[in-house]
Amino acid sequence: MNQLNNRKPAKKCYEHIGGKLGQLLLEQFIDKGWITKDNPTDRHYYITEKGEKEFTKLGVDLSKIKSD
Repeated sequence: MNQLNNRKPAKKCYEHIGGKLGQLLLEQFIDKGWITKDNPTDRHYYITEKGEKEFTKLGVDLSKIKSD
């Protein structure tokens, strides 16, 4: 089978990853305790201490994220 037919899409929506990949990443970050909400009804997540350590290990430069 052609390798191009096996590729999975990684959609970009404006300035973020969207689609199924974005959903799966979000779910994993929540499950691993890397991001959370103070209240389930909150719209936005925040990066936990554990998340800061783990994202940094992956080479993610968190200094590029503005604090609210």
